[in-house]
Amino acid sequence: MSSNEQMTIDERRKYLSLMKKRYVRVDRQEQSELLTEMEAITGLHRKSLLRLLKGDLARHPRPGERGRSYGPEVDDALRVIAESFDYVCAERLTPNLVWMSQHLAAHGELTASPQLLEQLSQISLSTVRRILQRVGQDQPRLPRQGPEQANKATKDIPMKRIAWDETEPGHFETDLVHHCGPSASGEYVHTLQMIDVATGWSERRAVLGRSYRVMADGFQSILSRLPFPVVEIHPDNGSEFFNYHLLRFWRTVLPGLQLSRSRPYQKNDNRFVEQKNSSLVRAYLGHDRLDTVAQTMALNQLYDKMWLYYNLFQPVMRLTEKTVIATEGQSTRIKRRYDPAQTPFDRLCTTTALSQPQREQLQALRDRTNPRQLRQEIYDRLDDLFSLPGAVPGETEDVYQTLAIPMTGNEKTSPPINLELVRAA
Repeated sequence: MSSNEQMTIDERRKYLSLMKKRYVRVDRQEQSELLTEMEAITGLHRKSLLRLLKGDLARHPRPGERGRSYGPEVDDALRVIAESFDYVCAERLTPNLVWMSQHLAAHGELTASPQLLEQLSQISLSTVRRILQRVGQDQPRLPRQGPEQANKATKDIPMKRIAWDETEPGHFETDLVHHCGPSASGEYVHTLQMIDVATGWSERRAVLGRSYRVMADGFQSILSRLPFPVVEIHPDNGSEFFNYHLLRFWRTVLPGLQLSRSRPYQKNDNRFVEQKNSSLVRAYLGHDRLDTVAQTMALNQLYDKMWLYYNLFQPVMRLTEKTVIATEGQSTRIKRRYDPAQTPFDRLCTTTALSQPQREQLQALRDRTNPRQLRQEIYDRLDDLFSLPGAVPGETEDVYQTLAIPMTGNEKTSPPINLELVRAA
């Protein structure tokens, strides 16, 4: 047993049984010394040791085990709800059990009786975690990929990190995920992803290559779908984000936009989008190579479904408190507290970023959407994507076919943005 490992209950009882024989034979002074020794070895309080030594140290079984508080109907409901949420952790799942069960009942996925709703409102986090572990619905996640290196066009862009307690929607961490497979040669597909720090709202767009044309088109597609304005864009130091063409594009499209960047080789400066690169991109696509127009268009159809699913139905947790705890003789550690899990849409509704018509339209979109069916459609689109063949060596792919907003070769500036409310998914 290592020096920092605590005794088990059985080991403590066995040790105290041996010490009790010595304890009852010595005088008061030696009893005090023995109590000090037992206190140091067992880690128990002195009063607890006295109580145990005066009683029966033998362990007795319970007279009767407590029965289960939640029956199989709760297990079945949690199985369906967890599947609809794509098997998120219990901390994100538990605060959203009641409304999601009512939502799924409206779509005929389960029967939400008053008794079931009452049990779901009272069930504890630990019980939900045990039930999820028993039904075996945890899904593995793939590791994420690191950021790009810095480039020379970033010298006038400030380096910073968006504060974790940012409350204003519109501050987006941005990154590009490469789908090159084992070789980075030639043109291949990338995923342009933007994550709002305040609400967890996520946007994704697949682009073929990293040229200015496809990057500008990817940003335009995202801006046309966002229901709230962009205040800041915070990518890494990659040249696909910071070049003179794209900087001119931002000055034309959003003149008041704040541009910032992370420090070179510090991926934690973009911690929110890096985490989503893992859970929302790599977990679905892995590290396979995608390099054709057909694959790019199929991936964007998949991302349209994921936009609806992850922004309106997937609850996320937000850090509310960080406390630095310093212990004598040990390194400091940080204790973190999170708020109850809510969907990005619900978080957005608590701010002033959404107008009433926008809120009503998004709410109506969520009400008429079956999340379980939507999740199945996502995996169906994923199967369709992986069934497409890769690029043929020697044949050139036309990246202009992947553009959502067609451009002509003579265009010097980007066309105006149509900031529509929501693009139908």
